[in-house]
Amino acid sequence: DLRLSITDRCNFRCVYCMDPGVKFADSRELMTVGEMERIVRACVGLGVRNVRLTGGEPTVHPHLTEIIRRMALIPGVEDLSMTTNGSLCTRDRMREWKRAGLHRLTFSLDSVSPEVFDAMTRQTGGERAGVASVVSAIRTAVEEGLAPVKVNAVVIRARNEGEVPKLASLARDIGFEMRFIEYMPLDSGHHWDPSLLLPADEILGLIRAGGHDLISSGRDEASSTSESYAFAGEPGDSPARIGIIAPVTRPFCGQCSRLRITADAKIRPCLFSLEETDLMGSLRGGADDRALEDTLLNTVWAKQAGHGIAKPGFQQPARPMSAIGG
Repeated sequence: DLRLSITDRCNFRCVYCMDPGVKFADSRELMTVGEMERIVRACVGLGVRNVRLTGGEPTVHPHLTEIIRRMALIPGVEDLSMTTNGSLCTRDRMREWKRAGLHRLTFSLDSVSPEVFDAMTRQTGGERAGVASVVSAIRTAVEEGLAPVKVNAVVIRARNEGEVPKLASLARDIGFEMRFIEYMPLDSGHHWDPSLLLPADEILGLIRAGGHDLISSGRDEASSTSESYAFAGEPGDSPARIGIIAPVTRPFCGQCSRLRITADAKIRPCLFSLEETDLMGSLRGGADDRALEDTLLNTVWAKQAGHGIAKPGFQQPARPMSAIGG
């Protein structure tokens, strides 16, 4: 599974990710579409089968449709998906992306209440996206068949924990998988406070207290980040589900199958890697495909055994989530 960040830019400044004053990289330091394609071809040649486009916010990239089209044409890519905040996802654009070869969309939505949504996203400048437009985009993605649609929410104590049962209800209403993610130390300001962490058990308790009976169905695959739950009373084939992603209290590092490439062509074998391997020098220095493959392999072999968030001496990576790519 490859997470390919195509930009570090974003039109939101979510509290768990990016402070308002963050400076973006010079566009000349970021990969071109051709360089992205070359890296993905190398990864697919080494066994990658699933590619997810991330950011930043990938929908702000001026050549997004071309990126999708070129990735979809690479032999061996079996699943091509994208994670987005949904603010720029019109029906026309989604249809365009699907025609270009995109299989499915995952959205980020931390609240259904306008005031909480605004506080969480801290949007700056330009036209502001409201929660209603994001919910509409999610509904449209379901209608357009960019499925299975998944929606991620980072849960932070005293900020949006009251939104948990509302988001679960939204999943049942529209028909998608609502995934709740434990608060992780990935913000640009390094202000992570473990007391604001809402553990998986408490998240599940909030959902059940909101009137939703859940039936555990485990992980879809051994390498899945999410533990899945069905809504009691829903048909067995219902797309409405709950997912719990609990990297802090229920770590799944031993089963991880993910590799990340940042928008400036750095390899990160773990979301919490403290070291990165540069590919840009190779891409622009005349290295052949075998050299790219060797660099990828050597980096993956050196992957750390786990993130160690709950252990003494844990160090938060210098980059925030926006510069890493989910």
